[in-house]
Amino acid sequence: MSTEYDLIVIGSGPGGYVAAERAGGHGLKTMIVEKSHLGGICLNEGCIPSKTLLYSAKLYQQAVNGAVYGVLADGVRFDLAAAMKRKNKTMMTLRKGVAYQMKRHKVEVLTGEATFLDDQTISVEGNTYRAKNFIVATGSSPVRPPIPGADLPHVLTSSEIFYLEQLPEKLVIVGGGVIGMEFACFFSAVGVEVTVVEMLEEVLPTFDPDLAQGLRRQMRAVTFKLGSKVASIDAQLVTLSKGEEVETIPADMVLMSVGRCPNTAGLGLESAGVDIGPNGIVVDDKMQTTNPHIFAVGDVNGKSLLAHSASRMGEVVVNNLVESDDTMRYHAVPYVVYTFPDVAACGMTERQALAAGRKVDVAKLAMQANCRHQAEHNRPAGMVKVVVDAESRRLLGVHMLGTYASELIHSAAIMIEQEMKVEDIRKIIFPHPTVGEIVRDALWELPM
Repeated sequence: MSTEYDLIVIGSGPGGYVAAERAGGHGLKTMIVEKSHLGGICLNEGCIPSKTLLYSAKLYQQAVNGAVYGVLADGVRFDLAAAMKRKNKTMMTLRKGVAYQMKRHKVEVLTGEATFLDDQTISVEGNTYRAKNFIVATGSSPVRPPIPGADLPHVLTSSEIFYLEQLPEKLVIVGGGVIGMEFACFFSAVGVEVTVVEMLEEVLPTFDPDLAQGLRRQMRAVTFKLGSKVASIDAQLVTLSKGEEVETIPADMVLMSVGRCPNTAGLGLESAGVDIGPNGIVVDDKMQTTNPHIFAVGDVNGKSLLAHSASRMGEVVVNNLVESDDTMRYHAVPYVVYTFPDVAACGMTERQALAAGRKVDVAKLAMQANCRHQAEHNRPAGMVKVVVDAESRRLLGVHMLGTYASELIHSAAIMIEQEMKVEDIRKIIFPHPTVGEIVRDALWELPM
């Protein structure tokens, strides 16, 4: 005998648990199925543990370099075990928070792996459950490329590295994207010799090149091998190729950060009439799959591999289920790289705007022009870059490199989402001194 629900959510990451929470809040009989820990990859093997460790590394660096601010500290060292313990405690606290929210909104939580038997029924641990609608929010997993030696025990993925018990001496990171750069920042900050290998000619290829180049130049403790590919890995060496050139790099640990693939295997999606494309489950702008009663949110649909995008996708689904028309928009989704300093961006880059046939005005302003940033940081580098439609005067993109950028980019997201014009933003009063006012100041660098 099966139990019937209004909505069953498969996967409890940000897309899944937010959708379940909203559905429960609307009075829908909702169940969420999770095969591991509540919170999904973000809370347990991604966003949260990485940011927790990065904060420990940041405090360590502040202590080591405190003399310039009048803070003297002797014998400062980094304790990986203590940092890992704090990371685990943070994760446990947040898992309990997700569980509390499920209970508060009357969402039933079921542990196990779900498989579709048909488009209205799933099987979990031998029991069947029926629902009017389903949300697939199973996330993604790190890719391990078919490189000779990639399966050696000292070659780790971004999920496996969170269980590290001892720091390596020499770390090679394969991939200079967001994940690779964040780990490069962490490990180099705590004294590990780090080399980043990127097959393209610049790191962070999806970001404005001014930001990518600026960050790379600030990460002076890291060696970058750009335009290079890993040919093979053995116990102590990584062999690279760049054109006809071959180079070997010593490494006692290798981190693979070359992308992620959607978790669709074992779900029985074919039994439910759900199509899978090259990037994940095929969805429309309402997150509806090829079956009108099954939706897919987050990494599993390949549209925007970000936790906050997943949460918004989950809200879109529930809004449509309760008869409030809603669609997912991607033009104002903010992106952040939690390095030292932050990289943050929202909207179009200058190149994207020009490729779209727009005439643009662009302005740049150095972070050292900002009073608050100058008062708190001895590092002069950093910038904000704004991209504006030259004809409509609407803000198209904001791109930032500097401390606090991750906490400031949401204001740009609001401006872009609301299609604000330069003249309107210039009238907003920002508190002084704050780093946030640099966005407004940059807009004053544009033609009147």
